[in-house]
Amino acid sequence: MTAAEEEFSAFVRASELRLRQALAARFGPDLAHDAAAEGLVHAWLHWDRVRTMENPIGYVYAVARSRGRSRRKAPRPDVAAPDRGMPDVEPGLLSALGDLSERQRVAVLLVHGWGWTHQEVAELMGVSASTVRNHLSRGLDSLRSRLGVRVDD
Repeated sequence: MTAAEEEFSAFVRASELRLRQALAARFGPDLAHDAAAEGLVHAWLHWDRVRTMENPIGYVYAVARSRGRSRRKAPRPDVAAPDRGMPDVEPGLLSALGDLSERQRVAVLLVHGWGWTHQEVAELMGVSASTVRNHLSRGLDSLRSRLGVRVDD
């Protein structure tokens, strides 16, 4: 295996799961795997350039979002809860998540669903941590309103 192949393999091992999580928040679980694969294929084909980027996972996420967008058939994603160790959720939550803006949904699911830090989400989305906090706050406010939940509950 060449050095470039080893480096790319290490990149995939370190980033594929997080990439699929982020894309699942964007497109739903069914399209996330395909979009991630397309983004990683693109990264491999352009690895000489991608590997020198300051934020290669953010770039691959943007490519995968762009490629996945053309495949999406539903008017909104079929958002599913993370499959590892998640408790039962409010029945209306998945529908309410699907009604959030893309950035709000991604922020809420990555931070509260998969335990990402604000900085990790910011790097992936190519925005500041304060922007992620704003999307998160607005998304949670919208969910609370839609589900009839008060903060003091």
